[in-house]
Amino acid sequence: MAGRQSAEDRKAQIVTEMLRLADEIGPDRLSTTDVARAVGLSQPAIFRHFPTKSALWLAVAEDIAARLRDDWATATQAVTPEARLKALIGAQLTAIAQTPALPSILFSRELQVDNPALRDVFRRLLGTFQSHLVSAIGDQQTAGHLHHDVEPEDIAILLTALVQGVAIRWTLGARGFPLVQEGLRLFDVQLALLCTREDLTHDRK
Repeated sequence: MAGRQSAEDRKAQIVTEMLRLADEIGPDRLSTTDVARAVGLSQPAIFRHFPTKSALWLAVAEDIAARLRDDWATATQAVTPEARLKALIGAQLTAIAQTPALPSILFSRELQVDNPALRDVFRRLLGTFQSHLVSAIGDQQTAGHLHHDVEPEDIAILLTALVQGVAIRWTLGARGFPLVQEGLRLFDVQLALLCTREDLTHDRK
């Protein structure tokens, strides 16, 4: 029964429904009335758990951030720099596939205009992700697998843009293709363009 849930369980349920509804009806159209109806509470009861709608969105962002950090921590355990880099990209694509509302949230008015705290969470999150990428890219360059004349930070931006671009295409295309598979295919294409000639020769043997 609803009354038997702890406050933390109820908050987690509200966040989960917020993400589901953001995907279903869009983050900018989503109201606390919609959320209250979905979890079987009154609107005032929602505000007992989250004092403002902005606070609720911040809880959503922190939930996403916690899950992404766990995924990245797992990805960075891969043995080789190549495997680590691909695992990071795969983890990001998988997170989007499992949380389809994420691209819409990232480009929503809520994020871009109305909620600076929410925007800051995602900005820091992007910085952390790119730091992981830069580390793996630098290790690949040290090993001689990637060109040294391209800065690791620039490669990280290219790969981040690749993830964002394929996610937007997936969203606009009614999710008509497997996101993770397509993203990793394009990742392989991008990396092949950045590989040293010696590394490509080795791969063909």
